[in-house]
Amino acid sequence: MSHSIRRFAAGDRDPMLAFAKALPDHDLLFLGRDLQHPRVVDAWVGAIDEGFIDSLVAEEDGAIVGTAALVRDPLGWSPHVGEVRLLVAADKRGHGLGRDLLEAIFAIAAEHGVAKLIARMTPDQRGSVALFESLGFLGEAMLRNHVRDRAGATHDLVILSYDAGRVAASHQAFGWSE
Repeated sequence: MSHSIRRFAAGDRDPMLAFAKALPDHDLLFLGRDLQHPRVVDAWVGAIDEGFIDSLVAEEDGAIVGTAALVRDPLGWSPHVGEVRLLVAADKRGHGLGRDLLEAIFAIAAEHGVAKLIARMTPDQRGSVALFESLGFLGEAMLRNHVRDRAGATHDLVILSYDAGRVAASHQAFGWSE
């Protein structure tokens, strides 16, 4: 099956809730808020409308099978930094969907002039860590026992970062075009 990627639309609220509810709880720990809660999705839609989040959805047969978002705060002290959030349905992983979503987010980040990207995840999400590292993200921090799951167990959180200027300079030094 092939997928299509497009911008998140207000009508995606209920399909996004259905997508989030189908994800393993562990996949949601890095978000900071529970995406399975309707008020969280409503806030997400509001942040998209206000321009603080650029969000994409991947669809297959009319259902959301993945999403990526670039979260920015143009009014904060780090307007040059964007946080990348990526979620892919468990049965769609390992087929390039996450990479396609991330590459689309890179293009959106470039449009906004974002110089640094960060991504947060639990270190046991090896596939996600490997994907981000394959695209140039580097480990920057480990926050021990930083998130708590629904059962009360704590988990570490790793922060990866992508310095667009550093990567561009490296590509230029080796004669690669971006």
